[in-house]
This record gives sequence, C-alpha cells and structure tokens, in this order.
Amino acid sequence: MPRKFSRRTLLAATGAAAALARFPTPAIAQAAPFKVGLLTVKTGPLAQGGIQMEQAVLTFLKDNNYTMGGRKVELFSADTGGNPAGAKTKAQELVEHDKVDVILGPLATFELYAINDYIRDEKVPTFSVAAADDLTQRHPHPYLLRAGATASGAMHVMGHYAATELKLKRVVTACEDISYGYEEMGGFQAAFAAGGGCIVNKLWPPLVTPDYTPYIAQIADCDSVCQGFAGSNPLRFMKAYAGAGLKYPVVAGMTGADDALLRSFGDEALGLVSATPYTVDLDTDGNKRFVESMLKNHDAIPGLYSAALYINCQVVDTGLKTLGGDLSDKDKFMATLRAVSLTDTPRGPIRFDHLGNAVGTFYVRRIGTEGAKYGLKLWNKTIKTYENVSQFWTWPETEFLAHPVYSRDYPPLTKC
Repeated sequence: MPRKFSRRTLLAATGAAAALARFPTPAIAQAAPFKVGLLTVKTGPLAQGGIQMEQAVLTFLKDNNYTMGGRKVELFSADTGGNPAGAKTKAQELVEHDKVDVILGPLATFELYAINDYIRDEKVPTFSVAAADDLTQRHPHPYLLRAGATASGAMHVMGHYAATELKLKRVVTACEDISYGYEEMGGFQAAFAAGGGCIVNKLWPPLVTPDYTPYIAQIADCDSVCQGFAGSNPLRFMKAYAGAGLKYPVVAGMTGADDALLRSFGDEALGLVSATPYTVDLDTDGNKRFVESMLKNHDAIPGLYSAALYINCQVVDTGLKTLGGDLSDKDKFMATLRAVSLTDTPRGPIRFDHLGNAVGTFYVRRIGTEGAKYGLKLWNKTIKTYENVSQFWTWPETEFLAHPVYSRDYPPLTKC
C-alpha cells in the first residue's frame, strides 16, 4: 500500500473555519484535505532520483505550511520498485483506495507509458518527472503536465552544443537499454547530425548492469562519448570508464551529471559536460531558497528530480489558488494548470506549450572545482544558457512530429 504520512507531519494546523475565512469557496471543497499521491522509486538503480522526488515534495509542503492552494494536504507516497507493473499497481491503489486528487510522478519513462491509459481513463491530473516524449507529442495526454523536460529535450541541446561549440565530429553513445535511453540518444543523434556530427556506435547496457567493462571495451574510433545514464548509474559508468584508461571527453544529458551526484563523483567526472533544465548554480532568489530548503530539511544537494517535483508542486499550488481550491471540474482544473506561467521557480521562468510540456531555459555545465559551494569539492558550472527551449528544439512542430518517435533504431546509424 502507498505510505501515508502522518497527520501531524503533513496536515496544516489551520482548521476548516480558518480556511473558509481566507478562501471563500464552497465549504466542502475547503474542509476536505487535498490528497496528493506520489509515485516514486525507493529501490534499485533509480532510487537515488526517487528519494530526491519525495524530499522535494516534503520540502515544498514544509515551505508552504503543508498546504496547496489554501487547502490542507494529505500525502500518500508509493514505491513503484522502478518497474512498469509496480507503477500500474501503485497508481491504481492511489486512485481507487486512497482517492487522491492528483498524482506526482512517476520517475521512469517506461513507468509513465505503463500507466498512461489508466490515468487517462480515470481522468487523474498527473504531474510527471518522467520524460516519455510521445505523451506530449504525437499522443498528447489531456491530464498530463510536465514541468521538467522530455527525454530528448536536454539531448537536443547537448547534441547542438557538442557539434557547434565543442566541434566534436564522431561520438559513441552509451545509455540504458530502456525507452528513456532510446529517446535521449535519438535526440542527441538528431541534433548532433544537424550540426555536422556523426554517431559511430550505440551501446545499450541493461538498466541493471553489474559491470560496464564489456561495453566500454567497444568504445573506439571516436573523439567523444555521450552517456545518458540515470539514477546512480552515472557514478558506476564514469568510474568504470576512468578505470579503463579512456581519455575521450564525455558529454551527458540531464541525468548523466545530475547535481545530486556531485557529493559522490570523484576525479573521473572532471570535465564532464552536460545539458539540463535545472542547475544548482543558478543564481536566482527562487533557486537559492530551494537549495537552502533542501539542505536544511534533508541535507541534500538538489538535482533534476527534486527540482522538477518542487516545480510541479508550485504549478499545482498556483492552479488551485486560481480556482479557490475548487476541484469540482477536472477539465477546468487542467485548463487552469496549462495556463500557469511562473517566473520564480528553481529552474527559472517556465510556461507550458499546447501539449502540456514545459518551455524554459536549459543550461550547459562543466564539472570542475571552480565556484564549489555547500562543502562540495566538485561543481557544475554553467558555461552556456539556452532560453525558451521547446520540446521540438529548433524544428517546426509539424516537421518534428512527422518523424517516428525516437527509438532504439531511430534515427538509424549511418556510415561516418
């Protein structure tokens, strides 16, 4: 069953009468708690990101007196185990047993694809960190919003930067053999090729890989490696890569050099360049408050997963406030949420496109020691900023949607 946090922990102390005085909407909407279901991952290689997700939601609630839109919040946290069947089971429990009003999560792309039909049929507003491209592209979901990015989004940026700024020509890619990896590397390949680059080989280790050595042994005839690993896998891959003595520079997407991994990376990560919609070094009031809250509440350096969940909470809170806490019309609630535009989030300004995906700033960073804060030895320092980035990158939407969703074999390898 989903983990229900205690009333003492997660329900605001203000009573229904006080809420009614502040928010003059129907009494029944104000008296009932706003039930939030969190689909996260606590076990396996993706647990590092899943723990961030829960920490971020708890941090938002503490920062906001355990309310959203003026309503007391009751949180139900469910561990999916990082697999499609677990995600489907936990989503059903949250909706049918716990009667949640919204779902935050899940983490993995394959999990979101697995619950897509169910949450659509049940009309459950869902605010996902999962980067499943096609659910805000060719098969848009009317009850889904994503404040982070598609799997390919950050890699479009990285592919462009690798070709035009780093002047790379021949790259070997390496990523988990899952849908997130396919969409990541498809985005990188498409943008890299548009800039004149070529993919020499694609390596697909399983999500749970005890030893990356056999895959690293296949890296050759290139001038760089692009890795898109997620959770704790970037740590293991980079250590194995350095241990093999390879010197090709490494680039990554939004999970391959996540800020939350900085405490665990060693010298093997020096020089690693990544593209992401969130960076811990963003010098804005909104991000500084967020980082300080995460450190205070959980002693955690926030990364992409925690930032995305915190922003999702901001979006829900803003939509609820606009409606005075009234959720009686789900379609009106979703329309209100899609119209939300925020400026003071941990990643900077965001708005949503007509398909429910965030449009915002992306950051290219390099890991080094310069400017390190919060007791860290390593630091992601921003070296280039791309504003108002669309999930379609620079391609016209109709042109982008005319090609198949990025997959293990699309775009295909071509002779370099």
